Amino acid sequence: MRASRLMSLMFLLQQRRGATAAWLAGELDVSVRTVYRDVTALQAAGVPLWTESGPGGGIHLVEGWRTRLDGLTGDEAAALFLAGAPAAVADLGLGAVLTAAESKVIATLPPELRGRASRLRERFHLDAPGWFDAEDTPAALPTVAEAVWAGRQIDVSYERPDGPVSRRLGPLGLVLKAGTWYLVATPDGAPGQIRTYRVGRIGAVEPRDERVDRPDGFELAEWWAASAAAFDLSLLRYRCRVRLAPWALRNLHHYVGPASATSARATATPPDADGWCVLTLPTEREDVALRQLAALAPGVEVLEPESLRQSLHSIGQALADQNAGRPECR
Repeated sequence: MRASRLMSLMFLLQQRRGATAAWLAGELDVSVRTVYRDVTALQAAGVPLWTESGPGGGIHLVEGWRTRLDGLTGDEAAALFLAGAPAAVADLGLGAVLTAAESKVIATLPPELRGRASRLRERFHLDAPGWFDAEDTPAALPTVAEAVWAGRQIDVSYERPDGPVSRRLGPLGLVLKAGTWYLVATPDGAPGQIRTYRVGRIGAVEPRDERVDRPDGFELAEWWAASAAAFDLSLLRYRCRVRLAPWALRNLHHYVGPASATSARATATPPDADGWCVLTLPTEREDVALRQLAALAPGVEVLEPESLRQSLHSIGQALADQNAGRPECR
């Protein structure tokens, strides 16, 4: 693991030529003291590093020195940046490994491929966890992808439930979600708005010469994550008021999902003398709420609606009746 971290440090410095110990520690998820120990080890191995204290100081790599690393083609570099699973990488504790890989690519690619890899990350994103499982290979995808890559507007015919409509779009990026391709674009006539279009519903597509005006600060992966969270929340149209025990509130996301739990926690009252909170829980339907809340027993009390309260009471009564009067197991 230390060898991998030393490589990460070397490639980060090769890319930037210099950085503070605090910044390097944050990138590598180690302490500042560890960074300085690693710098000493690299110096002992012959890497020409030097440190400078004070404002504008830090750790520097001698100008003009670089390591040569072989074995990565431009396509392989592009594939690395399409990994698109930063949360999973962090959860697995592989942050330093990912940093090393990305730094290796940036440091070793020639300028034209280096720019290509960076642009790929800006314009294409893979959202690996699934919503749905349908396969989707749209005929319009190659033309749409070329427009995304070139930063050119497109005219499309888009199939909606009420029939096809014509749209002029400014493509910002493509997202592959569970086998389905989505185009993130700005629609003509709606300045400042960003919308999602399913590529499989695009019929005719005509590239145009006009450039796409990319919004300042737009990050495809961040925008997609926020948009997906909003979509998940839009499905939660049913509301119920409940009281939850402290343990039930802490573990709510395991039973109702992160979108519902986050929304519910935002409405929670201060805990009472026993630590219980009252909150409004959004779910899809009453039958879904019943299954989810039953799993939280005995740490849940339904306040309203009355129909849900009675249904949960019936489940509890049935369990009590089924388990009453049985002979003791020996």
